[in-house]
Parts: sequence; structure tokens; C-alpha cells
Amino acid sequence: MSALAAGPHGLARITAFGPGTLRYAAWISVRKAAPPVTVTPRRRFRRAAWLGAVCALAVTGAGLTGCSSEDPDAGTNGVGKLPAAKIHAKTRAAASSARAVRLHGTVAAGGATYTLDMRLKSDGGTGSVAAEGATFRLLRVGEQLFLKADAGFWSHDGGDAAAAEKLAGKYVKVPEGDPAYQKFSGFTDKDVLLDGLLTLHGTVETDGRHEQAGVRTVRVTGDEGSGGSLDVSLEGAPYPLRLVRAGSAGTLSFSDWNKDFALTAPAKDDTLDYGKQLPTS
Repeated sequence: MSALAAGPHGLARITAFGPGTLRYAAWISVRKAAPPVTVTPRRRFRRAAWLGAVCALAVTGAGLTGCSSEDPDAGTNGVGKLPAAKIHAKTRAAASSARAVRLHGTVAAGGATYTLDMRLKSDGGTGSVAAEGATFRLLRVGEQLFLKADAGFWSHDGGDAAAAEKLAGKYVKVPEGDPAYQKFSGFTDKDVLLDGLLTLHGTVETDGRHEQAGVRTVRVTGDEGSGGSLDVSLEGAPYPLRLVRAGSAGTLSFSDWNKDFALTAPAKDDTLDYGKQLPTS
């Protein structure tokens, strides 16, 4: 005969009565069914925080938005919702109406690659141009174009050394009829330069959301990038911020939109009017 009695810590004591007066007892373990798992508010909070961190990493690393139901256009200028052709048209219109801009980067044209750092507005521009190992400065005020370079620039390809020394370090006024005027004045003309640069070739499509210098952008491409790509600001006016030209013809960044700058002709002591035509070099 035996009897079962509950004990501490999930144990039960079983008492057995054997023949005669012998009585013995033993403790045995009694297994209880595991209680159902419930998610406490704290656990739910930790899980939500963990998922949020994973989504944040996914968004940062791969440009994904699948983890969040937030509107990607919240707080933007709204152009990201438009078809690619309309985005392209709006950014060109914004660039055209801007009073000033700075652009820097590379442009391949006429068999040469130019590195530009120019500030432009409607009545002229100023900045530096580097090409074929030479660097020079350009300044245009109205219709007057000035070029400033060292002696090495002017004596390039066996130019007149005496003339080079005379021109070195001076703002040389370029005659409007000189081939150099036609070649270089375009680098100082905001409307002409932007109109040519901001062209995309082929079928225009959007290519996701990106960021340039801390500013959110939407990218527009021509022929999936082979026809060029343009990053358009999603903050404030839809200005173009970065351009990759078709055919690997250069990459340019745009900044300081509408930021005015001084544009004045150089002092007479720093200016040299060479005459009807500059040295052919």
C-alpha cells in the first residue's frame, strides 16, 4: 500500500507500507507542464526596438524602405512622386531661374578633358580651369573675358618665351574675335553651360532615392544610366546636385545655388590688353 503527498519544489513524497510494520518513503520529482509563453509588454518593446534597428540598417545599407510604412516623400519638395520626365523638366527650370551657382568637376569636350571649378551668374562668371597639365583662371564680366595664367601656360608648345613672361600672372583681356574667346567664354556662361550639361539622352527614368552632401535626392537617368544621370534635390527647390554625363564625358557637382558673389573687372594694374589676337599657343 502506498500514499502520495505533495512536497516542496515540485517534489512529491510517496510512502509505502510493506509487509509487517516496515514503512519507507521516497521523494520523487513530479513534472509539470510548461506554462504557455506570453509576450510581456517589455518583451514586445525590446522586439520592436530590435526590428527597428534592423530596418534602419537595411535602409542605410541598401536603400530599402520595405521595413517602414512611413511616406518616403514626407518633408520633401514632392518632386520624387513625379514621373521622371517631369522631374527632369523641373530641375532644368529651377537651374535656369537660379541667380547663381557653383559647379566643379570634369567635362570632356573637343578631345580634351577639363577640370572646372566655376561660379556663375547671369552676367558672367569666375573660376579655374585645368586641362592638359595647365591651369588658368577665367573671369567674364558682361562681354569682357579675361584669362590669367603663368608663363608655362603661355609658352606651351614652344610659344614665344618673351611674350609668355609679359603675360604671366596678368589678367589678359581676350578679344571677342579671338578663337580663345569662343572656346573659353562658354565656361563662364551660366545659361549656355547648364543648358548643355543638364541634357539626358534616351529614355528617362527614375533610379531610386540617394543623398548628395547630406541632401536627399531622387536620381533621374537616361537609358538606364548610359545616357547620363542627374541627382535632383528633394529639399527646397529641385536643383540639380550631381551630374554624370553620358558616354563617360565627365562628372559635375552643383552647389551654392542662389548664393551671390562679387563679379568685378580686375584692376588696371593687373590687366593686360594683348591686342587683336592672343598667342596661338
